[in-house]
Amino acid sequence: MSWLDQLAEKVDELHRAGRLQQNGRSAEALPILDQVLAVSTDPTTRAYALVQRFGALINLGRIAELSTAMTAAENAVREIPDPYLRGQMHAFAALGSHLQRNLDRGVTHLVQASRALAAVPEGDSETAWGWHDLAMAYSYLGFHGQALIAIEQARQVGAAAGLASEIFAAPGIRLRNAVALDHQGDTDGCLRVLRDIDAELTRYVAIGADHMRPGSRAAYGYALARRAALGEETEANAAEWLTGGGDSVRTRDLRHLGHVCLTIAADRPGPALAMLDSVPVSPEILGAAEPARLRSICHAAAGDHAAAHAADRHAFRLAAQHIDRLRDGYLDGVAARLDAQETQRDAGRYGDESLTDPLTGLPNRRQLERYVTTMLARGERAAIGVCDLVGFTDVNARHGRHCGDLVLQRIAGVLNRVMRRGDFVARFAGDEFVVVLPGAGAAQAAEVSRRITAATSAENWQILVPGTPVSLAAGWSEVGIKGRTLSAALAAAAANRLPTR
Repeated sequence: MSWLDQLAEKVDELHRAGRLQQNGRSAEALPILDQVLAVSTDPTTRAYALVQRFGALINLGRIAELSTAMTAAENAVREIPDPYLRGQMHAFAALGSHLQRNLDRGVTHLVQASRALAAVPEGDSETAWGWHDLAMAYSYLGFHGQALIAIEQARQVGAAAGLASEIFAAPGIRLRNAVALDHQGDTDGCLRVLRDIDAELTRYVAIGADHMRPGSRAAYGYALARRAALGEETEANAAEWLTGGGDSVRTRDLRHLGHVCLTIAADRPGPALAMLDSVPVSPEILGAAEPARLRSICHAAAGDHAAAHAADRHAFRLAAQHIDRLRDGYLDGVAARLDAQETQRDAGRYGDESLTDPLTGLPNRRQLERYVTTMLARGERAAIGVCDLVGFTDVNARHGRHCGDLVLQRIAGVLNRVMRRGDFVARFAGDEFVVVLPGAGAAQAAEVSRRITAATSAENWQILVPGTPVSLAAGWSEVGIKGRTLSAALAAAAANRLPTR
């Protein structure tokens, strides 16, 4: 057999393993991938196999093996100029980081996956699956809005490639959104989403759709069972949909909790509580608050309202801890950091890794000084803005340094987002940021200042640091006029600082 025939055979094996995983049979796919890796030396084939293998380990919940598998996949993909493969690898890496409780790293991979998949020139069925996997990663990390956008992208790319829309129904995304609403006290909102999932399933059954993924069964079944536990009747039989669905940890946990819900609906709260105690479930599937919320429903059904209230408070606290980590804040901060890392590759402009602030990813004071020195050497002028946080000491005192770091990352994201193309943003020191607007005067600086004010005011600081107001004080000056140096311009701008709100 020629090497071309051998390569074609390995590609067929990769496709077979991929189909098995799509059908919820990761345990069967894994030895096929291991065999491909054992005999193949082609870099692209190995990269695809390592990414698929990483995904299979995630599905099977083999967390102890994820770090090694993630590193192997990252190293292999780095050598392959394929944006789809990079996107899928980063989507899996986001899920793996989530399972390892590493939020910051997980969100970094989300941003990288989105950018890689958006760079695919022409979508095909593989790209559609990449968007699907990214949607799942968004959902598990708590970014429900972004998950819905990504799954719609999967449907559109899949439709262009001839794939049926129900393949990308992804009921688990809306299911996680529904239970998150319930954990936060919005049971009516939860029920509205669960009804929509029920109605969608009814439509698919009515048209005889036969392309539904097996992994969707457990999500539909749990949505039906959860709705029944909240006292509403469903058209479909939840118990039937809780059967099958593959070998993933997700399916196993949804099936178990689904039977807990059906036991509650059958007015058997005692056995339901015993079932909750008998089998631990992963907090990553539906959130750490879900077992506590089901426990509350059990106690309420048994008439023990004090215990139900205590369980509800516990569920709410767990959900609040999840919210307090502020995934959206991380998105802005990580995006800013990645943008800064891109500029680092232009050594002639910015220099090496030591010129970057490690928390926000923005250029640091040294990089700012080099940038302005180079600009002045060319005879150019610029507006200089000094922005610092008002009340930052109170943030650290009341909420701790971790929340303070999140506020700094959020501000870094806000500043990066409102700057014009070619503007420069740096973290100068502590809670102080400096922006440089090349060629700008007072009028342009005033317009940028208005944008900073609007963007800062639009942020929901109360979710991040409740009870502690956050605002910016900004002052402006100019550099490069009448021989004014950077130090003099910064001093003048600092003296002119006024609150932006």
